[in-house]
Amino acid sequence: MIDVQYIIDFIPKLVSYLPITFKIFASSLLLGLILGIGIALPRIYQIQGLRQLSALYISFIRGTPILIQLFLVFYGLPYIVGLFGINISRMDAFYFVIITYTLSNAGAFAEIFRAAVKSVDYGQTEAAESLGMTSTQAFVRIILPQAFRVALPNIGSLAVSSLKDTSLAFSVGVMDMMGRGETLITATMKTLEVYIGLAIIYYLIVLLLEYGFKLIERYYNRHTRMATVEG
Repeated sequence: MIDVQYIIDFIPKLVSYLPITFKIFASSLLLGLILGIGIALPRIYQIQGLRQLSALYISFIRGTPILIQLFLVFYGLPYIVGLFGINISRMDAFYFVIITYTLSNAGAFAEIFRAAVKSVDYGQTEAAESLGMTSTQAFVRIILPQAFRVALPNIGSLAVSSLKDTSLAFSVGVMDMMGRGETLITATMKTLEVYIGLAIIYYLIVLLLEYGFKLIERYYNRHTRMATVEG
């Protein structure tokens, strides 16, 4: 029989480790966005050589489970940099997790960003350049804001997915909410109660995250329409 009191007692103990989960989530999402844009550019501008590497990278990220990627980074990165005489074997597992999720998010962001940019009419770039803008200025001022609006729903979905994926960080020894849950299971043998507590916390966070992205999307769409009318 499920002991509800245990669930109530476990939730505050699990929530106390929420900041670690958020650090992994926020850091990897921001870094992944920046890296993802860089990975997408060779495919957008058809840069030979780099375009193929970008496509291969995205294909690998999309075709392998995040848990496998985590183990590849955790065990493989120390080996690779060790070939150059650098020892990172004692580096905190927390940083390996951030590196993994950054690389994984970058692959997803690259595809989202590429598709969003392609959805914007290229004629707008030509019109901006005819007014004296450089290609970079046209991209930043004209194309990027519109692409961001198109990409927002997919960015929100990726953020939710990334948050849930952070639950695997405990598999390499990071003491986040999931890691704390495993220690509570070991100490109390209340497996179901711990997982119910974790499910409640993750579900509430996801609801808040989805609501936040809906507000951002609504605000951005309204701001874009106002700018268009004023223009």
